Amino acid sequence: MKQVHTLDRVVIRFAGDSGNGMQLTGDRFTADSAVFGNDISTLPNFPAEIRAPAGTLPGVSSFQLHFANYDIMTPGDRPDVLVAMNPAALKANIADLPRGGVVIADTADFTKRNLAKVGYAANPLEDDSLADFQVHALDLTGMTVEAVKPFGLSRKDASRAKNMFALGLLSWLYHRPTEGTLAFLTRKFASKPDIRDANVTAFKTGYAFGETTEVFAVRYEVAPAPMPPGRYRQINGNTALALGLVTAARKADLPLFLGAYPITPASDVLHELSKHKRFGVTTFQAEDEIAGVGAALGASFAGHLGVTTSSGPGIALKAETIGLAVMTELPLVVIDVQRAGPSTGMPTKTEQSDLLQVMYGRNGEAPVPVLAAQSPSDCFDTAVEAVRMAVKYRTPVMLLSDGYIANGAEPWHVPDLSAIAPIDPQFATEANGTDAKGEPVFLPYLRDPETLARPWAAPGTDGLQHRIGGIEKAKDTGAVSYDPANHDAMVRTRQAKIDGIVRDIPDLVVDDPADAEGRTARVLVLGWGSTYGPVTAAVRRVRNGGRLVAQTHLRHLNPFPGNLGEVLRSYDRVIVPEMNLGQLAMMLRAKYLVDVHSYSRVRGLPISLSELARDLDEEIDALAGDPDREPSPDPADELTTLSTEGVPA
Repeated sequence: MKQVHTLDRVVIRFAGDSGNGMQLTGDRFTADSAVFGNDISTLPNFPAEIRAPAGTLPGVSSFQLHFANYDIMTPGDRPDVLVAMNPAALKANIADLPRGGVVIADTADFTKRNLAKVGYAANPLEDDSLADFQVHALDLTGMTVEAVKPFGLSRKDASRAKNMFALGLLSWLYHRPTEGTLAFLTRKFASKPDIRDANVTAFKTGYAFGETTEVFAVRYEVAPAPMPPGRYRQINGNTALALGLVTAARKADLPLFLGAYPITPASDVLHELSKHKRFGVTTFQAEDEIAGVGAALGASFAGHLGVTTSSGPGIALKAETIGLAVMTELPLVVIDVQRAGPSTGMPTKTEQSDLLQVMYGRNGEAPVPVLAAQSPSDCFDTAVEAVRMAVKYRTPVMLLSDGYIANGAEPWHVPDLSAIAPIDPQFATEANGTDAKGEPVFLPYLRDPETLARPWAAPGTDGLQHRIGGIEKAKDTGAVSYDPANHDAMVRTRQAKIDGIVRDIPDLVVDDPADAEGRTARVLVLGWGSTYGPVTAAVRRVRNGGRLVAQTHLRHLNPFPGNLGEVLRSYDRVIVPEMNLGQLAMMLRAKYLVDVHSYSRVRGLPISLSELARDLDEEIDALAGDPDREPSPDPADELTTLSTEGVPA
């Protein structure tokens, strides 16, 4: 009987060549952990090249999963367990493993040629270079090929199932349920019985190997995390965006039209929406970005909910049409799933560097509301709000996501859809004014006195014919106008309409718990978008170290919440972590004249919670005149069974 140790959390990183199926392996382990009831957070990390040279460092693909028996906020800075399928995967990831971490390596690919390809002079599995870790060197490929021999596959095809052998072994090691993966393999390879049977056999053999081998003396258990009762599912950001758009369209009783051109990491929104035709969804894969947004704006003019999706390079191409949407004052949702730039940049890596682009990247005075989702599940709520705002104010709305939350997964408490308020498009149905002769007439730019939104008249509505286009409009009538005073008034009115949305934005709430003596924090950490997870985890760690720090997070980036200036001025120091060179910090300084401190990271990876916690310690101690104080405890420095990352202060 093997010993069973109980853990609070584990971070596993599967790493291998791009063709080793690491994303599928990680995704299956994640799904089984979610079914088991753990809280989960994932970080897929893969090269942009369709097929980078095999066995090289640029070709390494990895999938990191953090699962725990409490609420967690990040996929973890460093893995506790590294599964390395070749020398390149080991070399690319070993520096992230803490001392005492576990390495499970497939020895089959540790050949002299493959070792030399990544600069290893000697086999690290055979010298003392990995002495600080628990290394399990196993011939995963050889055992897989032997196990699937009855199915008559070539060695090359047989070896492709080695990822399922590794998944079976890890499933045994961490007490994961197996039914889900077995059912998945049966479905996925239903039309290829030999491949199906080989993968199922490899998975079962890996599991059985764990049970019978003496290599692993200990198994581990991570209990389910307590969660409010309800219906849950695993979800990533792109899927949540798509479901949020469908829900909002149904709430508005509008057909949804998506015009998009495929681009990493936004393409999965198009893929997901294409599955929902039964809900009135039309998806159009356009020939380019400009055609995609043009078609979406045309659909909006026709009385549909127009949506377009892209990433930074595509948003640059859509800029002119977004300006046209500002001028024509039609609802349009523009989703920017950000990636590392500029230009093609690093398409599969995350960044938040499009904020200034979506704020100001258009000609003329062309203000638009900007929202940012903070997590994969929050993408659903943010999409619903973006649609509501676009329809109510007749404006394009920019919704920012990024590669981290687009591809990352977490549990999602499926909402009660009946609790989501309807969205009334309030289509114009009749004349709203009179002409010089006193006859009824439709005035397409006669605005609602509160929202300043113009009427939305679907083409074909009797008596509501009107002009549309990008040339400046005359007040009320919408006739072409070059009158200087009219242009000044229209520019200011369009800006006032966007500024007025602040009425619908709740005041910013600050999490600033006082200590036992009633003292509150002097330092505020203000995040936006996907920094929510790392910032929250870092703040928790700093508080667990006995320091006072306040936290708040922005969803609304234009306009800002009405009380933001007051919040900023309430603290001695405001720190803004973001994955760019300080774009939000610059906006805050310009608008509120507050000396906010930028905390910038542009590595194509989420901000490290450990680094942020350490740097917050230093900021707080320096402000308190106590620079020699011990840093907050960092569980990642030691391989522990107890983490404070998710434990509330």
